[in-house]
Amino acid sequence: MSKDQFQSHDYYLMDELLSDEHKLIRETARAWVKKEVSPIIEEHFENATFPNHILKGLAEIGGFGPYIPVEYGGAGLDQIAYGIIMQELERCDSGLRSTSSVQSSLVMYPIWKFGSEEQSKKYLPKLASGEMMGCFGLTEPDFGSNPGGMITNFKDGGDHYILNGAKMWISNAPFADIAVVWAKDENDRIKGLIVERGMEGFETPEMHGKHSLRASATGELIFNNVKVPKENLLPNKDGLGAPLMCLDSARYGIAWGAIGAAMDCYDSALRYSKERVQFGKPIASFQLVQKKLAEMITEITKAQLLTFRLGQLREDGRATSAQISMAKRNNVEMAVKIAREARQVHGAMGIMNEYSIMRHMANLESVLTYEGTHDIHLLITGMDVTGIPAFN
Repeated sequence: MSKDQFQSHDYYLMDELLSDEHKLIRETARAWVKKEVSPIIEEHFENATFPNHILKGLAEIGGFGPYIPVEYGGAGLDQIAYGIIMQELERCDSGLRSTSSVQSSLVMYPIWKFGSEEQSKKYLPKLASGEMMGCFGLTEPDFGSNPGGMITNFKDGGDHYILNGAKMWISNAPFADIAVVWAKDENDRIKGLIVERGMEGFETPEMHGKHSLRASATGELIFNNVKVPKENLLPNKDGLGAPLMCLDSARYGIAWGAIGAAMDCYDSALRYSKERVQFGKPIASFQLVQKKLAEMITEITKAQLLTFRLGQLREDGRATSAQISMAKRNNVEMAVKIAREARQVHGAMGIMNEYSIMRHMANLESVLTYEGTHDIHLLITGMDVTGIPAFN
């Protein structure tokens, strides 16, 4: 069991832009991660298991819906605080951040924004406390980057709806108590439904064989004539724009989270380079190693500035989907490259589970793809600057 020796790096004095509350939130999350999750994460990654016992603690540090109003059980924090928490969680493991991100942005957010007052009061407090866990059903076996092509559908069954179809690559599905599911009604209009575990015909089989996000529970959602009460329909928004708004929130969290993974890799590489002696001196003294380290901290710093500004815009309600896409794409690519460079700095030791590098590398390959692939986000930026969509 390796000790979590992480120390933060703030090359452009970004802390001066944070409030005392932001710093307290960060230190609380970091201390919890170091004590409760870092010592066990490698074992769970190797065994492909999710540490369910951490859910209560994750809730206590604000990991579930931190920006949800206090009246619904949330902490009522701002978007910067949400980002900071995501950064600290992914600094440990992308799967840990995924669990939090899904609960916050893909389950609690749509219930809060698109649900009824009754739905908010029924579900949000339990989701915020971790008493209830949720998942988000949008992606299907044949429809990923083109979610509008979904075939999951529901029909009017009198006092209920009858839901049929399947969703795939669903984080938290194996243990979720509820699923916010997006399906087409009889007029081909996309709407959200809250499906509860135990409803007849609803199954959540776990997916196995992953080489990435192994400490995160991933599954399918299968609906076979599931009777969903009509009061479980999200009434206040429909169309593809509704789930895409949820993804905006989640992608924003990823933009922060990826910085955490990159910071962890950089911190490990910097420490190792000072300790590892070759040819009679630390490898940190060699030009090519310094080149790697200098480029790492430069890219991390650029991503920090980009994401902090995005957080300000999002808090003001001015961040666009395209701006969020740019940050998600840039920061994840940055983290992937830094993980690979950090592995080289560690040499052969970089493949060992004594260090977090290979786990971050494997995890980030999934983050590069999910919630909008690397290339799709590039085309979103392209469409935004040219006004011409390239993926229709």
